[in-house]
Amino acid sequence: MNVLVVGGAGYIGSHCVRQLLAAGHRPVVVDNLVFGHAKALPTMVRLHRVDLGDEEAVGRILRDEHIDVVMHFAAFAYVGESVTDPLKYYFNNVVATLRLLRAMLAANVKQFVFSSTCATYGVPASMPITELLPQAPINPYGQTKLDVENALKALSRAHGLSFAAFRYFNAAGAAEDGTIGESHNPETHLIPLAIDAAVGRRSALQVFGNDYPTPDGTCLRDYVHVDDLSRAHIAVFDKLSKPGAAHFYNLGTGNPTSVFEVIQAVEKATGKKVPYSVVARRAGDPPALYADSSKAVRELDWRIQYKDIDSIVASAWRWHSRSPNGYG
Repeated sequence: MNVLVVGGAGYIGSHCVRQLLAAGHRPVVVDNLVFGHAKALPTMVRLHRVDLGDEEAVGRILRDEHIDVVMHFAAFAYVGESVTDPLKYYFNNVVATLRLLRAMLAANVKQFVFSSTCATYGVPASMPITELLPQAPINPYGQTKLDVENALKALSRAHGLSFAAFRYFNAAGAAEDGTIGESHNPETHLIPLAIDAAVGRRSALQVFGNDYPTPDGTCLRDYVHVDDLSRAHIAVFDKLSKPGAAHFYNLGTGNPTSVFEVIQAVEKATGKKVPYSVVARRAGDPPALYADSSKAVRELDWRIQYKDIDSIVASAWRWHSRSPNGYG
C-alpha cells in the first residue's frame, strides 16, 4: 500500500518508515523538520517538507501519491511545555490534525493510524492500564490527544473513516543496526539522558524522588521498543478495510521498570557508571504506569521482540555510541 507517514522523519515515524519498507509497503513522508531529521530516512523514500496544517499542500500530496492510508506521528509531545504553552499544543496537535483529516476526506482517503498516548488516562485508578479505564488527562498534551481520539470517533460515524489509535507507553530504544535512533532537542527521555550522563555529555542525571511505594522507591514505567511499536501500526492495516472501523489499543510490555533499574541497564550496556542525584518528586508523577496490551496481542497478533529493559537499552547504546551528536 501507499502510506503517507506524517511526521515520518521523527523518532517513531522514521522507525515506522523502515518497518513499512520491510513489510513491502511504499511509505511517503510529510514532515516540516522542526523536530524531524531528513537523515533518518532512506534515500529512496520521498520527503515532502510540508506543515501538517497546510491543508491544500497535504491534499495535493494525498492525490498525487495515490495514498491508501495515513499514519500520524506529527504531534508536539513535551508535557511540561504543554502546560506553559497550551495554545502551541492545541494548534498543532488538534487544529492541524483536523485540517489533515479534512484533506483526507476530500481526497477520499479513509484509513488512518493515529499515534496517541497513555497520557489520555491521567492518573489511573488501577494497574495495569486497560483500554476500558476512564480517560482523564492531567495536562494539555494528553488532552489534545484525547480530543483527536474523540474527533476520530465522530468522523468514523459521520463519514465512514476507519482508524486505529495506539496509546503508547514509554517509547524507547533504536534500530537494531544502530543507524537511526533518538535525537531530540531538548532531550527529556530517561534512557538517552542516562547514557549522556554515563559518557560525560551532560552532568549528573536527576532522579525525581526515591520515596515512592515501589520496590526501590523510584517510579515504575513501561518501556516499549520503538520497532515493536512500529510493527503494531502495520499489523492493524487489515482492520481498517471495513468503513467506519474504530480501534483503540494500548502498546506497552506490561513489565514496569524503575528508574534505578534503567540506570543499571545503562551501566551494563556502556560499561560506565551513571552519576546521578536524587531530587524532589515532580508534581503529577504517579508511582507506577504500565500497560495491559493483551488486546493488541489478541487482535493484531502483536508479538514483542524486545521483552526486557537490557535489550532495549543495548539497542539505544548502539545508536548513541555510533552517533554521539545524533543527526547533527
